[in-house]
Amino acid sequence: MKEITIISGKGGTGKTTIVGSLASLAEGAVFADCDVDAANLGLIMKPDTRESHEFRASSQAFIDSEKCALCGRCQDLCRFDAVLDTSDGGYQVDGLSCEGCGVCFHACPADAIEMREVVSGQWFISDTPYGTLVHARLGIGEDNSGRLVTQVRQKARELASEADNVEVIITDGPPGIGCPVISSLTGTSMALIVRSLAAQPFMTWAALLSSASTSMLK
Repeated sequence: MKEITIISGKGGTGKTTIVGSLASLAEGAVFADCDVDAANLGLIMKPDTRESHEFRASSQAFIDSEKCALCGRCQDLCRFDAVLDTSDGGYQVDGLSCEGCGVCFHACPADAIEMREVVSGQWFISDTPYGTLVHARLGIGEDNSGRLVTQVRQKARELASEADNVEVIITDGPPGIGCPVISSLTGTSMALIVRSLAAQPFMTWAALLSSASTSMLK
């Protein structure tokens, strides 16, 4: 099974448009939208959602007000300022600010803090006029986009291997050179790099080419 991954050094270069164009030409393909922070391949391919799944990859702290001793240690130790004062003199965790590091959980002398797994996003399997599309949406302010990219690619490969007439997976990768890009490139057969008409620094392209070469060898 061949996999073609389309990437770019920055957003807005037109890689999703190219993927959509390839979709109209390809026969026997499964498509994966790995730009999970801003997935927009669906705008072109008009997906009809067949399955929807929760993506859980992070934890957040929750304070049990009945157990809390009001010592304030969690607030003093939180480097993200995620522990807020409540109107009744207690404490609560701001879910958008909490990074799930667990420092407060381990430091609480009253065992009043619990780390709970939270929904970080969703991933979907959809039918399109061009073939099956696996795509995802990361929640606002959530991290672990690399893991969500891996989930999308794994499901796309599974669907492609089960189908009788699929010969290639076409992946719309994320922009840049970060963790989601590495996750979308690892083990792919070919990378197509789309460059913007505007000039980009040489080091950006050197880093992107290096990332693509290294990841494809794994």
